[in-house]
Amino acid sequence: MTHPSMPADAAARATSAEDRSKPPPHAPRQPLRLGVLIGGGGRTLINLHEHIQRGDLHASIDLVIASREDLPGVARARERGLETRVIDPRTHAGGHGSVERANEAILAALRQAKGGSVDLVVLAGYIRHVPIPLDFAGRVVNIHPALLPSFGGKGMYGRHVHEAVLAHGCKVSGCTVHFVDEVYDNGPILLQRCCPVLEGDTPDTLAARVFEEEKIAYPAALALIAAGRVRVEGRRVSILPPETREAGRM
Repeated sequence: MTHPSMPADAAARATSAEDRSKPPPHAPRQPLRLGVLIGGGGRTLINLHEHIQRGDLHASIDLVIASREDLPGVARARERGLETRVIDPRTHAGGHGSVERANEAILAALRQAKGGSVDLVVLAGYIRHVPIPLDFAGRVVNIHPALLPSFGGKGMYGRHVHEAVLAHGCKVSGCTVHFVDEVYDNGPILLQRCCPVLEGDTPDTLAARVFEEEKIAYPAALALIAAGRVRVEGRRVSILPPETREAGRM
């Protein structure tokens, strides 16, 4: 409609300018900016990076944080040109480090990554507990090598998990991608994948089979977040259909 006091051609120009200033209803999303915390060989990090490089995951790894300089994952991240920082509670602040000060440094680094605060913090074998402040609530995810809520909690990581699964005679195992809260392995479950437990399995053979599922599950879960298809309500996570986008991605 033309404004009553505005010439038609001026109104048309104003309308056109206004339309250009608005993003199209289905404008491409910016890549999901990730901060990845590693605590080992970095194979989960490398898996995510490979999915990004192939175009399967609309994300960027803006910062990698490791708990020790001698971790193999540090060298692997740097070999791929990923910005990598080591924040070791034992040596942080000139040898006078503490867990609390190291945690503060981790959060500061995540807030000050290139381009500003990361969108999502991804735990990839990082088992140290980092308190989650309000500005990161709902923005931290983890993958656990079992089907939560079974075989989770403090002390349940790596080989310990697979030993417990075998000791209980489980017929299936798998992995769980979940949001992180202040309690170990307690946050809302986003995605799970299963695999069989076979006769004669050892913790190592089971771990290898579970990791094959992790390689699928973690990128898939992050892709859902990147597409804005994840809605969290209390402990329940809903996956929205592809044509639906949740404001603020989640």
